[in-house]
Formats: sequence, C-alpha cells, structure tokens
Amino acid sequence: MLLPLLLLLLLLLLLLFLLSFPEGICCLSAAPQSPMNKPPQDEAHTRLRTILAQHARLMVAYSGGVDSAYLAWEAHKVLGANMLAVIADSPSLPRKELAAAIAFAESHGIPLHILQTHEMERADYVRNDGQRCFHCKDELFDAMEALRAELDFATIAYGRNTDDSGDFRPGQKAAELHHAAAPLADAGLGKQAIRALAQAANLSVWDKPASACLSSRLEYGRPVSREALLQVEQAEDALHELGFLNVRVRHHGELARVELDRNTLAQGLTLTTLDRITTVVKAAGFTYVALDTQGYRSGSMNAVLPVEMLMGARSSHAS
Repeated sequence: MLLPLLLLLLLLLLLLFLLSFPEGICCLSAAPQSPMNKPPQDEAHTRLRTILAQHARLMVAYSGGVDSAYLAWEAHKVLGANMLAVIADSPSLPRKELAAAIAFAESHGIPLHILQTHEMERADYVRNDGQRCFHCKDELFDAMEALRAELDFATIAYGRNTDDSGDFRPGQKAAELHHAAAPLADAGLGKQAIRALAQAANLSVWDKPASACLSSRLEYGRPVSREALLQVEQAEDALHELGFLNVRVRHHGELARVELDRNTLAQGLTLTTLDRITTVVKAAGFTYVALDTQGYRSGSMNAVLPVEMLMGARSSHAS
C-alpha cells in the first residue's frame, strides 16, 4: 500500500517540476532539424555557395538590383578578394541607381569597378527595336570580357534567376553567347527566395523594387537619345519626390504615359495630385501627360512586339 502512494507522490513532484520550466518542455519535445528536413531555400543557398566556391576568380555583372547585389555579396563572402563586382555606367543608368549601387558595395566591402560602356555608339542599339536589350548586353559583356582578360579573372557571372526564364529578355541571349555563368539560376533560386535570403542577411536591397534601364521606357522604334533618357530620368525623379516610388514614365514622343504602382494608383486620382503629376512631368520636357489606368507593370512596352518574337525568346530558354 505504501509503495503505490510513494510512486504517485513522485509522479506528482515530477509533474510540478516540469510545469515550472515550460521552456524545458519545448526543448525536450522539439526534435533537432535533420539535414534532410532543411527548407528548399536553405538547400539552394548551400548549392549557391558550393557553385561559387568552384570559381577561382569571379567577375560579377552588378547593377545594384536585388539579384546582382545579393550575388555580389555572396560571392564576396565565399571568394573574398578573388571576386570583383563590375557596374556598367552609361546614359541609360539613372544617377540615383549608380549612387545607391556604389553605396551598397562600399558598405559591405565588396570590390567594385565602374566600367564605362558605349552602347549609344551602336546603331543597332540606338535603333531601339525588339532586340535593343541584346545589343546593350552584348556591349556590356564585350567590355567585361576585355576587363576580365586585363585583370586575369576566370569567369563572368550575372544575376539571372529561375524566374527570368519565362520572360522576354533578349539580353540573356547575349549572356549565353559570352558564356556568362548564372549561379543563382544554377542553384535553383527564384526572385522570392533571393529576397528572403537577402532579408535574412540584413541586406538593405532585399525589398528594392525592380528597376530596368532608362531605355526600356522608350517606345520601340523611337531612337534612343541622351535627351530622351534625361527626360525620363528627370520625370521619374520628380515623381519619386511626390511619393510615388515604384513608377514608370513611358516615353511616346511629346506624350509621357505615367504608370503608377497599383497600390498607389488611387492616391494619384485626386485633382490636386493629378495637377502635381502634370506639372513635374511637363517640366521634364513633355507636352502631354497621360496616367495609365492599368498602373505599373513590368515590360508593358513589349505588348506591341510580335507574338512570334516573344514566344521564340521564351522557347529558346526552355530548350
């Protein structure tokens, strides 16, 4: 009779002890994470570091956007002084974007080289047809190839990710022709995973909006000129000052078609705000200003391109 009572008393004491240390229960009940249970994002991150470690000396095409910034940061962590970030400076790069890209590299000690490119001297680029982006990137990789040989780097890499394969991006064809590596895509990383990894690393660019070159704002068939690029840059800078951070000014000659992010589109539909938008955009040299009711969408200029061109580019990446 005494033994059962003692056992019951011991069980009660044990229960009281466990209840007084709830964190102990959590620690006891939580099973250690097995490498087999790692999230796919972590597995891709490990693959990326393995891929980068295979390069003796790596040159990264760097624009300051989240993809290339994260790639440059990770490459520097893995390779140290055996990597170099290279940013192409030309009239199609907004001055604010150049300054931000330089600041990011400096803040993380990433070696950086500013490379002057001369796509404006290429007639095929200035013509501004559906292959403009190819000629721009062909100029970039030509210049990087010369720099790579001069500085004795082994490989050029750029920030393509797995989500880029479904888009119309003629520039990727130029990268392929120049045998540029795509470590992010090879590791299986898409845009969302890259942003998550950049956020986990406390990189300021993790939520940075996409920012294509200024030439992408010009309607196809309108020659690329320094004056037109400056018009777009000044108009977008002014709209940023009004609080519209994710915005595009599409250049249609005398007409500027303004695309506001759909989250802020309603904000722009008051008469007072419309007057402010009109004033600052006209100050950049446009005669007429139109607000696109569909809002901002990436690559809206591509809507006028032949379907065969769009599908051909996508199928070439799928093959």
